[in-house]
Amino acid sequence: MRIVLRSELLIFYLLAAIVMVKAYAQEHIYKHPWERVTSASWRKFADPENKRTLSHILEVDTLNHKLDPLSGKLYTTRALTIHAPGPWFVRKIIGQDICHCVESTVVDAQSKSMQLTTRNVSLQKFIEVEEKIRYDPHPDNPTGWTICRQETSIRIKPLSALASMAEKVEQRCAERFMQNSVKGREVMERICKYLEAESSGMAL
Repeated sequence: MRIVLRSELLIFYLLAAIVMVKAYAQEHIYKHPWERVTSASWRKFADPENKRTLSHILEVDTLNHKLDPLSGKLYTTRALTIHAPGPWFVRKIIGQDICHCVESTVVDAQSKSMQLTTRNVSLQKFIEVEEKIRYDPHPDNPTGWTICRQETSIRIKPLSALASMAEKVEQRCAERFMQNSVKGREVMERICKYLEAESSGMAL
């Protein structure tokens, strides 16, 4: 009986230690030139009118902004405070409603590439999220369109209390990130159209 209990306990801890991983990739074509899209990316969190759409973003602070004179690349690091991902009962278990993230951006104006990598620095005991976004001129129309490639990986680290529902939590987190991605693209499109009108001397 004691051997059986120890075996069951060992299996339980092994299951509780399993790291659940969910990854997905998206592509979106902005029918705007690369310069306009990357300008919109910088303004996405700054414009007050976008706060209602991007309500999950609570605060954005620039930590570092550096231009490498040799390569011409611009390096920027920003701190993001967001609503903790996942359903409400997970936030109840972990006892925290917010999550702190760090966004690292590299812009190469010569090759026309912009890469953003965002990782959470809090709640890593429960979840690890890494999001990579890259903006490049579209190969079919490099002067007029921009292709956005987004890769997101979500790693759930279930506690014993979460082990049985880790897959559901993972799915809900993925759905939330997908919804936020759609909102982000809506904001980007709106800013791009504003910048287009601004450059044409028009008012929206």
